[in-house]
Amino acid sequence: MNVNRTEDQGAAMIMVVAVGAVVAMLMTLLVTVSVNGTKQASTDANWNAALAAAYAGVDEYQSRLSADTSYYRYGNPASSFSSTSSVSLPPATDPNLAFGVGAGGTWATLAGSDDRAQFRYEVDNSKYPTTGRIRIRSTGKVGQATRTVVADLKQEGFIDFLYFTDYEVQDPALAGSTNANCFSDAARTRLKYAWESRPTSGCNDISFGESDETKGPVHSNDTIRACGSRFTGTVTTAKPTTPFYRNVNASNVACGAAVFTLSGYPAFSGGVIGMPATNAQLKKETRTDLPIEVPRPGCLYTGPTQFEFFDNGTVNIKSPFTKSTRIGNAAATAGSTPPECGIISQLQSPAGATIPVIDNNVLYVQNVPAVSGDVNHWPAATNPAGFTCVSSGDSGKRGWSLGTGGSRSGYPADVRISAMTTHTEVAPSSTTYGCRAGDVFVKGRFNGAVTLAAENFVFVVGDLTYVDNQDDILGLIGNNAVWVWNPRRSNGDNILPDDRTIEAAILSVAHTFQVQNYDKGGRQGTLTVKGAIAQKYRGPVGTGNSAGIVTGYAKNYVYDTRFKLQAPPKFLSPVTTTYGVTSWIESAAVWNPDGSAR
Repeated sequence: MNVNRTEDQGAAMIMVVAVGAVVAMLMTLLVTVSVNGTKQASTDANWNAALAAAYAGVDEYQSRLSADTSYYRYGNPASSFSSTSSVSLPPATDPNLAFGVGAGGTWATLAGSDDRAQFRYEVDNSKYPTTGRIRIRSTGKVGQATRTVVADLKQEGFIDFLYFTDYEVQDPALAGSTNANCFSDAARTRLKYAWESRPTSGCNDISFGESDETKGPVHSNDTIRACGSRFTGTVTTAKPTTPFYRNVNASNVACGAAVFTLSGYPAFSGGVIGMPATNAQLKKETRTDLPIEVPRPGCLYTGPTQFEFFDNGTVNIKSPFTKSTRIGNAAATAGSTPPECGIISQLQSPAGATIPVIDNNVLYVQNVPAVSGDVNHWPAATNPAGFTCVSSGDSGKRGWSLGTGGSRSGYPADVRISAMTTHTEVAPSSTTYGCRAGDVFVKGRFNGAVTLAAENFVFVVGDLTYVDNQDDILGLIGNNAVWVWNPRRSNGDNILPDDRTIEAAILSVAHTFQVQNYDKGGRQGTLTVKGAIAQKYRGPVGTGNSAGIVTGYAKNYVYDTRFKLQAPPKFLSPVTTTYGVTSWIESAAVWNPDGSAR
């Protein structure tokens, strides 16, 4: 019995050991599968996150283009992707870690990723001069995963059009009271578009006339009126139903058909293109406390300010109220006076400051601040030395001046016609030349790349042309109207000679582009604009009849085709970015996690 019990015990032991081994194997397998599953899940997460990081790289590059439209010039020439491009590394004062290439090369860190997600990108700008398109290859890295996307970018904005208008009516602020039925609200804050049942009369509609020819793309959010006009580019409207334009004049009387030379136009655009409420965001470009958003601040000027540009790339600036040309915070309680924006004592003098045109940046002119803590504040009863202003009395004589005698400048202006003859301008209205308004007065031969913006009006007081129409690029942005200065004497005669030329991208954010005294003084030749015009409301430049122009100017508007490719620095657009992605594609990853090429 004892022998048999011992044999049974041995068999049982064998079974226990065998079962234990099987269980141990199963547990090992389970742990192995579990661990491998965890690793796989982690790898999958990194794989997906690497693609998101690559896309984030493209977004970050777009933001740099938005801040500096010339940023396409930068890249790493050591990259094979940029081998046919003309790129260089950005200045040492403004480095970009995303331009790293090769093993050990730098990566930029995706904000908010706790350093887990990084990206680097390469730039191909070889097609930029001819197509305006920039190709970027962006690689994202998370853990040991890298993925690459290639995207094409193209500029978008108001300057896609030679002529952009929100409403085909005169500016209500200039045309006086308007029929309440023209508006969609009792407070008269929003006009109706014509295709929203705006009355056909009583709303100051403007029509393109027989002498008008637009040589470039045209867009209106409203319903265009045209009589015998000629459109040689695309014409689009937000009017959703046919007919896409009205063959009537400003008085709603039927007239000769317009000519649209391109087949398929006018056409529906797909909807309203919204305008920004103000140009105030451009003032931010003069702040020094935003090194990421504003790595290269522009210049800030205060009160009525004159700019005269010269062939040699310099500009003379007279700005008597300016104390600080950059501000250090949103409240402007701190400021600075960098020499590149002009020496303050010179800016305030009748001779002005003559400086090199600041490159690829914004010059912003603000109203004199009423807040005492602002670094550019002036008490209400205090004016700069040599500055005088008439703000009441005879409306035709209201305006400001700086200096005396032969050094005097200001508006209404004394315009010297000959050595013996000087004419004094009669101001068009009592509100034309404000004593403390942020008005820009500009003329000359422009050499550089700048956007010039005003919190109030922009007055183009003479011809304003490029020295090199391939390299120079100018933006003019008035928060309110952009005026073609057109002075006249008290007897109604014009002071300036006929014909005017402006080369620029022009935008009136809240009002209009218009000629002063357009309805006085007889025919004045042709107003030539080479560039782009965008405005809230249509502005007249002349009057006419079936025989042609009676007063003011005939239009010669020609699109600057470079605006399909590039924009003046930080020029406003319907959306915050001036470059949009036209295509995406994922390619094989080009970099290993250690930065070496695959």
